[in-house]
Amino acid sequence: MNNKVLAKVGNREVTQADVNFLMKNLNPQSSMKFQSEEGQKQLLEELINQELFYLDGLDKNLDKDEFYLDELEKLKSTLLKQYAIGKVLGDLKISDQEIEDFYKKNQNQFIKAKSIRASHILVSDKDKAGEILEEINSGLAFEEAAKKYSSCPSKERGGDLGFFSKGQMVPEFENVAFNMELHKISQPVKSQFGYHIIMVTNEAEERTMTSDEARPQIEKQLLAE
Repeated sequence: MNNKVLAKVGNREVTQADVNFLMKNLNPQSSMKFQSEEGQKQLLEELINQELFYLDGLDKNLDKDEFYLDELEKLKSTLLKQYAIGKVLGDLKISDQEIEDFYKKNQNQFIKAKSIRASHILVSDKDKAGEILEEINSGLAFEEAAKKYSSCPSKERGGDLGFFSKGQMVPEFENVAFNMELHKISQPVKSQFGYHIIMVTNEAEERTMTSDEARPQIEKQLLAE
């Protein structure tokens, strides 16, 4: 549950939602590092440390410091400007014709790179990865093996990582995944996160997005202009 309290620091609570929010704002390579149980503990420790600094700041009356108050006013001003802009843009409408014209003139902006969908099983030990691979080759379903053995939260989805294109995963993982046949299972692949057993389940070749797919991006760009 997202509202589950994981720690208390003074009268402040650190919840699962706080950890999830921190994870969401990491890039894909970094987030993979923190998806294990140990990684989640590191994120929790980071949030606890932040709360301790916050309480220490209050204890030292840093919230009344002149420099802090000046910076706070700048942040408030920036936030209000962004909020005001959002209010104005919320009333603006981009016509279907404007979107279609922009799409036709700029189709090269809407090319989607080749992507694949892959599942993996992540463990810290090479020998353990080999044992799991033997179980899979003996009949254990990949999804079941992921749920049973993987240290990555993706195990709840049978190891499914969803679709991703090149540059979103660590090189060791990508170099193997993007050169695999569909539904084949890799040998253990070592990365900084441990040992991966990979299975590619789907792929999407490079293509040009349809105007409907590109619409949100075009609307955003035209509104900005």
